[in-house]
Amino acid sequence: MAHIAPGDAAPPIPGRDFSAGPTTLFFYKVTCPVCRMTAPVISRLVDSASGSVIGIGQDPADALSAFARDAGLELSEPPVPDAPPYALSDAYGIEAVPTLVLVGTDGHVEDVVRSWDRDGYNRAAARLAEMEGTEPLVLSAPDDGLPSFRPG
Repeated sequence: MAHIAPGDAAPPIPGRDFSAGPTTLFFYKVTCPVCRMTAPVISRLVDSASGSVIGIGQDPADALSAFARDAGLELSEPPVPDAPPYALSDAYGIEAVPTLVLVGTDGHVEDVVRSWDRDGYNRAAARLAEMEGTEPLVLSAPDDGLPSFRPG
């Protein structure tokens, strides 16, 4: 399984149209403590982005809904379940969660951030703001209590 990288064509997400605006994909699993830690950061991104932020959870829909409620994960739309054998995660080369993938309106990947990486999340948010023509958002600062990096 190859990792997806900036410049690659993004595999399709059923029912999603990348040309409608920049799309941020958040791959996660409900049993992942790093995903739980990252959920409020993703919600801040949703609050500031005009494009879609789509959660792709490696769990059944009911578990994803409970996780969203418990972890404070607010998304642009209901999360997409990616149950075994994880077809979407496999198509994107996901080997660790959380993974954030920013897709441009041309359907190509603009950025990928694996695990929790403060600099990576802030870089992706800045790229998204550039694509949307908005002010950049700092998703995480050194004094917010989050580590600078945590493997998924």
